[in-house]
Amino acid sequence: MTAPVSDTTLPFGRTGTLGASPIDAYRHTMSVPSLLRYLEIKVHHLIQDYDWARVRVVGDYDRTCVISENEKNDKLFNWQRPTAEMQGDGLIVKCFPGRDYVRHYALIIATYLNMTGRYCGQVDYELPAESLCAAAVDRLNLDLSVADLVVLGWGVGQFVNGTPWTHSHGYAWQHAEVEGRRVVYLGYLHSIWGDVAGRVVSRLAALGARRVVYVGKVGTLDPDIAPNTCLATGNSSVLATGPTNWRDFFGHHAIQPDIRTGVHVTSPSILLEDRNWLAAQRGIRFVDPEIGHMGHAAATAGIEFGFLHVISNNLARTYPADLSNERLEVVVERRTQLLDRIHEIIRLRMRTIPRHRLTGKTRS
Repeated sequence: MTAPVSDTTLPFGRTGTLGASPIDAYRHTMSVPSLLRYLEIKVHHLIQDYDWARVRVVGDYDRTCVISENEKNDKLFNWQRPTAEMQGDGLIVKCFPGRDYVRHYALIIATYLNMTGRYCGQVDYELPAESLCAAAVDRLNLDLSVADLVVLGWGVGQFVNGTPWTHSHGYAWQHAEVEGRRVVYLGYLHSIWGDVAGRVVSRLAALGARRVVYVGKVGTLDPDIAPNTCLATGNSSVLATGPTNWRDFFGHHAIQPDIRTGVHVTSPSILLEDRNWLAAQRGIRFVDPEIGHMGHAAATAGIEFGFLHVISNNLARTYPADLSNERLEVVVERRTQLLDRIHEIIRLRMRTIPRHRLTGKTRS
Protein backbone atom coordinates (compact mmCIF):
# COMPACT_ATOMS: atom_id res chain seq x y z
CA MET A 1 0.00 0.00 0.00
CA THR A 2 1.29 3.47 -0.85
CA ALA A 3 2.31 5.57 2.14
CA PRO A 4 0.15 8.53 3.18
CA VAL A 5 1.72 11.89 2.34
CA SER A 6 2.06 14.91 4.59
CA ASP A 7 2.89 18.44 3.52
CA THR A 8 6.34 18.59 5.08
CA THR A 9 9.68 17.53 3.67
CA LEU A 10 11.69 14.73 5.21
CA PRO A 11 15.30 15.79 5.87
CA PHE A 12 16.88 12.72 4.26
CA GLY A 13 20.32 13.06 2.78
CA ARG A 14 21.80 14.78 5.85
CA THR A 15 25.33 13.85 6.81
CA GLY A 16 25.93 11.42 9.65
CA THR A 17 23.48 8.77 8.46
CA LEU A 18 24.27 5.13 7.85
CA GLY A 19 22.50 2.65 5.63
CA ALA A 20 20.85 -0.37 7.23
CA SER A 21 21.18 -3.62 5.30
CA PRO A 22 19.11 -6.73 6.08
CA ILE A 23 20.77 -9.73 7.64
CA ASP A 24 20.69 -13.17 6.00
CA ALA A 25 17.67 -14.76 7.64
CA TYR A 26 18.79 -18.24 6.62
CA ARG A 27 22.06 -17.86 8.55
CA HIS A 28 20.44 -16.61 11.75
CA THR A 29 20.32 -18.68 14.94
CA MET A 30 16.51 -18.37 14.95
CA SER A 31 14.55 -20.35 12.37
CA VAL A 32 13.19 -18.29 9.49
CA PRO A 33 9.54 -18.56 10.65
CA SER A 34 10.46 -17.63 14.23
CA LEU A 35 12.60 -14.72 13.08
CA LEU A 36 9.79 -13.32 10.93
CA ARG A 37 7.30 -13.61 13.82
CA TYR A 38 9.79 -11.83 16.09
CA LEU A 39 10.15 -8.99 13.57
CA GLU A 40 6.40 -8.65 13.07
CA ILE A 41 5.97 -8.14 16.81
CA LYS A 42 8.56 -5.34 16.79
CA VAL A 43 7.99 -3.43 13.54
CA HIS A 44 5.82 -0.30 13.66
CA HIS A 45 2.43 -0.80 12.00
CA LEU A 46 3.02 2.11 9.59
CA ILE A 47 5.90 0.12 8.10
CA GLN A 48 3.87 -3.08 7.89
CA ASP A 49 0.88 -1.28 6.33
CA TYR A 50 2.54 1.14 3.89
CA ASP A 51 5.49 1.40 1.51
CA TRP A 52 7.77 4.37 2.21
CA ALA A 53 10.33 5.90 -0.12
CA ARG A 54 12.70 6.29 2.84
CA VAL A 55 12.69 5.18 6.47
CA ARG A 56 15.10 6.75 8.94
CA VAL A 57 15.64 5.56 12.52
CA VAL A 58 16.78 8.18 15.04
CA GLY A 59 17.22 8.56 18.79
CA ASP A 60 14.29 10.59 20.11
CA TYR A 61 11.93 9.63 22.94
CA ASP A 62 8.75 11.13 21.53
CA ARG A 63 5.34 9.87 22.64
CA THR A 64 3.49 12.69 20.85
CA CYS A 65 3.73 11.21 17.34
CA VAL A 66 2.24 7.95 15.99
CA ILE A 67 2.36 5.17 18.59
CA SER A 68 2.67 1.65 17.24
CA GLU A 69 -0.49 -0.44 17.24
CA ASN A 70 1.74 -3.38 18.20
CA GLU A 71 2.35 -1.98 21.68
CA LYS A 72 0.77 -4.16 24.35
CA ASN A 73 0.36 -2.13 27.52
CA ASP A 74 -0.95 -5.01 29.63
CA LYS A 75 2.33 -5.09 31.53
CA LEU A 76 3.93 -2.45 33.74
CA PHE A 77 7.31 -2.08 32.09
CA ASN A 78 9.17 -2.37 28.78
CA TRP A 79 6.00 -2.09 26.71
CA GLN A 80 6.57 1.17 24.85
CA ARG A 81 7.95 0.71 21.33
CA PRO A 82 9.53 3.18 18.91
CA THR A 83 7.11 5.78 17.57
CA ALA A 84 6.89 7.25 14.06
CA GLU A 85 6.43 10.58 12.31
CA MET A 86 5.29 10.85 8.70
CA GLN A 87 7.13 13.45 6.62
CA GLY A 88 6.41 13.56 2.92
CA ASP A 89 6.86 10.11 1.40
CA GLY A 90 9.23 9.11 4.17
CA LEU A 91 8.95 7.99 7.77
CA ILE A 92 11.05 8.91 10.79
CA VAL A 93 11.10 6.17 13.41
CA LYS A 94 11.97 7.39 16.90
CA CYS A 95 13.69 5.19 19.51
CA PHE A 96 14.73 6.02 23.03
CA PRO A 97 18.23 7.52 22.50
CA GLY A 98 20.84 4.79 22.51
CA ARG A 99 23.34 3.89 19.81
CA ASP A 100 22.75 0.14 20.05
CA TYR A 101 18.98 0.57 20.11
CA VAL A 102 18.87 2.80 17.02
CA ARG A 103 21.06 0.42 15.02
CA HIS A 104 19.16 -2.63 16.30
CA TYR A 105 15.80 -1.20 15.27
CA ALA A 106 17.11 -0.18 11.85
CA LEU A 107 18.27 -3.78 11.31
CA ILE A 108 14.83 -4.99 12.41
CA ILE A 109 13.10 -2.82 9.82
CA ALA A 110 15.52 -3.62 6.98
CA THR A 111 15.35 -7.36 7.65
CA TYR A 112 11.56 -7.36 7.98
CA LEU A 113 11.18 -5.51 4.66
CA ASN A 114 13.60 -7.91 2.99
CA MET A 115 11.81 -11.00 4.32
CA THR A 116 8.50 -9.64 3.02
CA GLY A 117 9.94 -8.77 -0.41
CA ARG A 118 9.84 -5.00 0.07
CA TYR A 119 13.42 -3.94 0.82
CA CYS A 120 15.06 -1.67 -1.76
CA GLY A 121 17.77 0.10 0.22
CA GLN A 122 15.33 2.60 1.75
CA VAL A 123 16.34 2.22 5.43
CA ASP A 124 18.99 4.30 7.17
CA TYR A 125 19.73 5.42 10.70
CA GLU A 126 21.40 8.28 12.54
CA LEU A 127 23.36 7.41 15.67
CA PRO A 128 22.48 9.80 18.52
CA ALA A 129 25.19 11.95 20.04
CA GLU A 130 26.49 10.90 23.45
CA SER A 131 25.18 14.16 24.93
CA LEU A 132 21.65 13.32 23.75
CA CYS A 133 21.88 9.77 25.13
CA ALA A 134 23.12 11.02 28.50
CA ALA A 135 20.49 13.75 28.73
CA ALA A 136 17.69 11.24 28.12
CA VAL A 137 18.86 8.98 30.96
CA ASP A 138 19.59 11.89 33.29
CA ARG A 139 15.88 12.65 33.50
CA LEU A 140 15.80 9.93 36.13
CA ASN A 141 15.87 11.90 39.38
CA LEU A 142 15.55 10.00 42.67
CA ASP A 143 17.39 10.23 45.99
CA LEU A 144 18.95 6.79 46.23
CA SER A 145 21.41 7.56 49.01
CA VAL A 146 19.04 6.02 51.57
CA ALA A 147 18.49 2.81 49.60
CA ASP A 148 20.29 -0.40 50.50
CA LEU A 149 19.48 -1.80 47.06
CA VAL A 150 18.00 -0.72 43.73
CA VAL A 151 16.23 -3.45 41.76
CA LEU A 152 15.30 -2.64 38.18
CA GLY A 153 14.16 -4.38 35.05
CA TRP A 154 11.51 -6.58 33.56
CA GLY A 155 9.20 -8.28 36.03
CA VAL A 156 9.85 -6.15 39.13
CA GLY A 157 6.13 -5.35 39.28
CA GLN A 158 5.62 -8.89 40.52
CA PHE A 159 7.73 -8.13 43.62
CA VAL A 160 5.52 -5.46 45.17
CA ASN A 161 2.07 -6.99 45.68
CA GLY A 162 0.05 -4.35 43.85
CA THR A 163 1.49 -1.38 45.76
CA PRO A 164 0.99 1.87 43.76
CA TRP A 165 3.92 3.09 41.66
CA THR A 166 5.10 6.67 41.37
CA HIS A 167 5.37 7.56 37.66
CA SER A 168 7.68 10.07 36.06
CA HIS A 169 9.23 10.64 32.62
CA GLY A 170 9.34 7.15 31.11
CA TYR A 171 9.85 5.30 34.38
CA ALA A 172 8.10 4.36 37.62
CA TRP A 173 9.43 3.53 41.07
CA GLN A 174 8.55 2.78 44.65
CA HIS A 175 10.22 2.31 48.03
CA ALA A 176 9.79 -0.93 49.98
CA GLU A 177 11.12 -2.69 53.03
CA VAL A 178 12.63 -6.11 52.39
CA GLU A 179 13.97 -8.08 55.36
CA GLY A 180 14.30 -4.82 57.27
CA ARG A 181 16.37 -3.19 54.53
CA ARG A 182 15.47 -0.35 52.18
CA VAL A 183 14.86 -1.22 48.54
CA VAL A 184 13.91 0.95 45.58
CA TYR A 185 12.16 -0.88 42.76
CA LEU A 186 12.55 0.83 39.40
CA GLY A 187 11.05 0.06 36.01
CA TYR A 188 11.19 1.74 32.62
CA LEU A 189 8.17 1.93 30.35
CA HIS A 190 10.48 1.93 27.29
CA SER A 191 13.37 -0.38 26.50
CA ILE A 192 16.77 0.32 28.05
CA TRP A 193 18.50 -1.59 25.28
CA GLY A 194 22.26 -2.01 25.06
CA ASP A 195 24.40 1.01 25.96
CA VAL A 196 21.33 2.75 27.41
CA ALA A 197 21.43 0.26 30.30
CA GLY A 198 25.00 1.18 31.11
CA ARG A 199 24.07 4.84 31.33
CA VAL A 200 21.18 3.94 33.62
CA VAL A 201 23.55 2.26 36.08
CA SER A 202 25.93 5.24 35.93
CA ARG A 203 22.99 7.52 36.67
CA LEU A 204 21.86 5.33 39.59
CA ALA A 205 25.36 5.48 41.06
CA ALA A 206 25.45 9.27 40.65
CA LEU A 207 22.13 9.46 42.53
CA GLY A 208 23.60 7.54 45.46
CA ALA A 209 22.92 3.85 44.70
CA ARG A 210 25.42 1.45 46.27
CA ARG A 211 24.00 -1.84 45.01
CA VAL A 212 22.07 -2.50 41.80
CA VAL A 213 20.32 -5.69 40.70
CA TYR A 214 19.01 -6.15 37.17
CA VAL A 215 16.16 -8.63 36.63
CA GLY A 216 15.52 -9.60 33.03
CA LYS A 217 15.67 -12.26 30.35
CA VAL A 218 18.82 -13.72 28.83
CA GLY A 219 19.63 -16.09 26.00
CA THR A 220 21.84 -19.12 26.48
CA LEU A 221 24.47 -20.65 24.22
CA ASP A 222 24.47 -23.88 26.22
CA PRO A 223 22.46 -26.37 24.13
CA ASP A 224 21.44 -28.37 27.21
CA ILE A 225 19.49 -25.56 28.91
CA ALA A 226 15.81 -25.48 28.00
CA PRO A 227 14.22 -21.99 28.00
CA ASN A 228 12.09 -20.92 30.97
CA THR A 229 13.32 -23.70 33.25
CA CYS A 230 16.05 -22.00 35.29
CA LEU A 231 17.88 -18.76 36.07
CA ALA A 232 21.19 -17.25 34.97
CA THR A 233 23.80 -15.15 36.76
CA GLY A 234 27.51 -14.36 36.70
CA ASN A 235 30.10 -11.64 37.24
CA SER A 236 31.78 -11.21 33.85
CA SER A 237 30.89 -10.25 30.30
CA VAL A 238 32.66 -9.76 26.99
CA LEU A 239 32.05 -6.37 25.38
CA ALA A 240 33.22 -5.17 21.98
CA THR A 241 36.06 -3.44 23.84
CA GLY A 242 37.06 -6.57 25.75
CA PRO A 243 36.15 -8.48 28.92
CA THR A 244 34.74 -6.76 31.98
CA ASN A 245 34.15 -7.92 35.56
CA TRP A 246 32.22 -6.41 38.46
CA ARG A 247 31.72 -6.79 42.19
CA ASP A 248 28.92 -9.33 42.21
CA PHE A 249 25.95 -8.63 44.48
CA PHE A 250 24.91 -12.28 44.65
CA GLY A 251 28.23 -14.12 44.98
CA HIS A 252 27.93 -17.48 46.73
CA HIS A 253 24.22 -16.81 47.41
CA ALA A 254 23.58 -17.70 43.76
CA ILE A 255 24.93 -21.23 44.18
CA GLN A 256 21.53 -22.89 43.86
CA PRO A 257 20.30 -25.97 41.94
CA ASP A 258 18.09 -23.86 39.68
CA ILE A 259 20.70 -21.18 38.88
CA ARG A 260 23.27 -21.49 36.09
CA THR A 261 26.43 -19.40 36.15
CA GLY A 262 28.86 -18.56 33.39
CA VAL A 263 30.54 -15.98 31.19
CA HIS A 264 28.24 -13.59 29.34
CA VAL A 265 28.68 -11.83 26.00
CA THR A 266 27.08 -8.45 25.30
CA SER A 267 25.55 -8.35 21.83
CA PRO A 268 24.27 -5.03 20.42
CA SER A 269 21.50 -6.68 18.39
CA ILE A 270 19.73 -10.01 18.23
CA LEU A 271 19.87 -9.63 14.45
CA LEU A 272 23.67 -9.99 14.51
CA GLU A 273 23.58 -13.34 16.30
CA ASP A 274 23.97 -15.63 13.29
CA ARG A 275 25.64 -19.02 13.03
CA ASN A 276 29.08 -17.56 12.34
CA TRP A 277 28.76 -15.37 15.42
CA LEU A 278 27.64 -18.36 17.48
CA ALA A 279 30.62 -20.47 16.37
CA ALA A 280 32.99 -17.74 17.57
CA GLN A 281 31.59 -17.61 21.13
CA ARG A 282 33.79 -20.27 22.72
CA GLY A 283 33.43 -20.47 26.50
CA ILE A 284 30.37 -18.19 26.51
CA ARG A 285 27.19 -19.34 28.22
CA PHE A 286 24.82 -16.35 28.09
CA VAL A 287 24.01 -13.41 25.81
CA ASP A 288 21.94 -10.22 25.98
CA PRO A 289 22.43 -6.54 25.01
CA GLU A 290 22.63 -4.94 28.47
CA ILE A 291 24.47 -6.87 31.17
CA GLY A 292 28.05 -6.09 30.13
CA HIS A 293 27.35 -2.37 29.84
CA MET A 294 25.70 -2.37 33.27
CA GLY A 295 28.46 -4.36 34.93
CA HIS A 296 31.15 -2.15 33.41
CA ALA A 297 29.34 1.00 34.57
CA ALA A 298 28.99 -0.42 38.08
CA ALA A 299 32.68 -1.35 38.23
CA THR A 300 33.65 2.13 37.03
CA ALA A 301 31.42 3.71 39.71
CA GLY A 302 32.71 1.35 42.42
CA ILE A 303 29.32 -0.14 43.32
CA GLU A 304 27.98 -3.71 43.49
CA PHE A 305 26.01 -5.11 40.58
CA GLY A 306 24.22 -8.39 40.03
CA PHE A 307 21.96 -9.88 37.42
CA LEU A 308 19.51 -12.71 37.97
CA HIS A 309 17.66 -13.51 34.76
CA VAL A 310 15.16 -15.94 33.36
CA ILE A 311 16.80 -17.97 30.59
CA SER A 312 14.33 -17.13 27.83
CA ASN A 313 15.76 -18.70 24.66
CA ASN A 314 18.48 -21.00 23.38
CA LEU A 315 20.65 -20.00 20.43
CA ALA A 316 22.49 -23.31 20.11
CA ARG A 317 19.54 -25.71 19.92
CA THR A 318 15.93 -25.38 18.80
CA TYR A 319 13.33 -25.58 21.57
CA PRO A 320 9.58 -24.94 21.33
CA ALA A 321 9.90 -21.64 23.26
CA ASP A 322 11.86 -18.78 21.67
CA LEU A 323 11.70 -15.00 21.34
CA SER A 324 8.78 -15.14 18.91
CA ASN A 325 6.23 -16.81 21.21
CA GLU A 326 6.88 -15.26 24.61
CA ARG A 327 3.20 -14.55 25.23
CA LEU A 328 2.13 -18.18 25.19
CA GLU A 329 0.27 -19.05 28.39
CA VAL A 330 2.69 -21.81 29.37
CA VAL A 331 5.67 -19.47 28.91
CA VAL A 332 4.06 -16.71 30.99
CA GLU A 333 3.25 -19.19 33.78
CA ARG A 334 6.78 -20.58 33.92
CA ARG A 335 8.31 -17.11 33.98
CA THR A 336 5.96 -16.05 36.75
CA GLN A 337 7.27 -18.94 38.84
CA LEU A 338 10.87 -18.04 38.04
CA LEU A 339 10.26 -14.41 39.00
CA ASP A 340 8.98 -15.59 42.37
CA ARG A 341 12.21 -17.52 42.74
CA ILE A 342 14.26 -14.44 41.87
CA HIS A 343 12.42 -12.45 44.53
CA GLU A 344 13.10 -15.17 47.07
CA ILE A 345 16.84 -15.16 46.33
CA ILE A 346 17.00 -11.36 46.57
CA ARG A 347 15.27 -11.53 49.95
CA LEU A 348 17.77 -14.13 51.20
CA ARG A 349 20.67 -11.95 50.05
CA MET A 350 19.16 -8.86 51.69
CA ARG A 351 19.36 -10.54 55.10
CA THR A 352 23.16 -10.35 54.91
CA ILE A 353 23.28 -6.58 54.35
CA PRO A 354 23.92 -4.55 57.54
CA ARG A 355 20.61 -3.35 58.96
CA HIS A 356 19.86 0.37 59.26
CA ARG A 357 17.11 1.95 61.30
CA LEU A 358 14.11 2.42 59.00
CA THR A 359 11.81 5.40 59.03
CA GLY A 360 8.33 5.62 57.54
CA LYS A 361 6.00 2.78 56.65
CA THR A 362 7.11 0.72 53.73
CA ARG A 363 6.54 -2.90 52.98
CA SER A 364 7.36 -5.48 50.34
